[in-house]
Amino acid sequence: MEPLVIALAFLLGLIFRKLGYPPLLGYLMAGFTGNALGYGSSEALAPLADAGILLLLFTIGLKLNLRDLTPRYVWGSAVLHMVIAVPLTTAVIYLIGMVYEPLGFVHAAGPITLAFALSFSSTVLAIKLFEERGETASFYASIAIGILVVQDVLAVVYLVATSGHWPTPWALALLSLPLLIPVFRYLMGMIGHGELLLLSGVVFAFGAAEIFQWVGLKGGLGALMMGVLLARSHQAKSKELYDQLLGLKNLLLIGFFLQIGYYGIPRLELLYIAIVLGILITLRPIIYFALLTFFGLRARTGWFTSLALFNYSEFGLIVAAIAQQAGVLREQWLTTLALSMAFSYVLAIPINRKAHELYIRYGDRLRRFEKPERLPEEIIGSIGDAKVAILGMGRIGRSAFDALREAGHRDIVGIEENYTAAQELEEAGWPCVHGDASDRDFWERTGLTQCDLILVCLSNHREHLRVARLARELNFDKTISVATRFRDESADLEALGCLTFYRYEEVGREFAKHTLEEFSLGR
Repeated sequence: MEPLVIALAFLLGLIFRKLGYPPLLGYLMAGFTGNALGYGSSEALAPLADAGILLLLFTIGLKLNLRDLTPRYVWGSAVLHMVIAVPLTTAVIYLIGMVYEPLGFVHAAGPITLAFALSFSSTVLAIKLFEERGETASFYASIAIGILVVQDVLAVVYLVATSGHWPTPWALALLSLPLLIPVFRYLMGMIGHGELLLLSGVVFAFGAAEIFQWVGLKGGLGALMMGVLLARSHQAKSKELYDQLLGLKNLLLIGFFLQIGYYGIPRLELLYIAIVLGILITLRPIIYFALLTFFGLRARTGWFTSLALFNYSEFGLIVAAIAQQAGVLREQWLTTLALSMAFSYVLAIPINRKAHELYIRYGDRLRRFEKPERLPEEIIGSIGDAKVAILGMGRIGRSAFDALREAGHRDIVGIEENYTAAQELEEAGWPCVHGDASDRDFWERTGLTQCDLILVCLSNHREHLRVARLARELNFDKTISVATRFRDESADLEALGCLTFYRYEEVGREFAKHTLEEFSLGR
């Protein structure tokens, strides 16, 4: 690789990050710029791009939990969206190919393949948006991620189906791989932590890919299946492996985004077509919202889920690139698709960052589309006569609950936004209600403002501020205590009349106190 191309990728990625957009838009632009200047080549980037795609599929396997895909509003919404969107997009793309000859199709499957690639939403962007808002454990985040995983699985099925040849009879032996789960469990326990765990992930991913290629199957399918098997064999270690591989995977995928720029320099006509496809994506949140409310979800859940899926996907770009290599699509379509994805990000990110404000403004209109019957996950429970509420029942929330109960308080309730986690906590002895702390409907319907004390133990400063402001807007004038991650977050919360607790400093004090107590007992 040319050092200039790497430097361009860094510089442009940094600029887009400062503008509030994903750095990958900068990587795409760096590829176009490097191509225009005659630096670097697609061939030099190919090994990095292929390795990044392989690790992407492996990490999808590590996170693939079939239980999250079983609700019909997850797989049903994903499949029905494709049933609606793919024919509509195919018609538009076919017309584009007829009007503009350079984007004509050399293969009959070209339009529907491209429409299929455009039906995906970006997993990377959705997760990033939820992380920024501190909503990764929310009910609507789990639905959005489930829909994205279904899309990823369908993409992998496509990759296998387009391999162009039948696997060898030895492929049947791969059906016995689940029998090796005890072996994988033993190996994962031996590996421990650190760089050896990271190296093991690379070995498992690329080793599985080689084995699958030997028997005539796509290597990417092997990486995906190996990730699934490791997740089943050792859930905690697979999560740690996922976290370790995340940076390496994202680094290698930069090669893929740079490579797109070497398929051709965008012409003005391609930019116009990309804008047309970008405008077409405005139908996506409407379709998802209609489907999700049809399945019995609340308007609020449908709103936040559909907005998180309001973009084209980098994985769709990967599918299109493989189709191009197979001769199904022309190279100019990859350039157009990359521009369309960039344009969809420009549309989606500002709207998602104002998602809560927009729901407050238009919530009454959106709730008209709700069905009278609600799913159990969407029924707002009762907090009873609780006088103390703990918002966020993670480790800190549970510890606070136990400390208050030991101090003699009995009228305590936990509020947990993850539906499954709320059920498990209730069964484990912590009175808990499923609900989103930043949901105005939840506050008003449960009478949360009648509590004497509210402890906030969420994961993100923005969410803490949103909850505190909501409480004050609803005239809650009693005590709000917030566990902060960083000392400089306290000022904003104290301006809203909150008590703040700098968790790391106090953990050190509690650690020393506990040690001294145990030391005294030992003497």
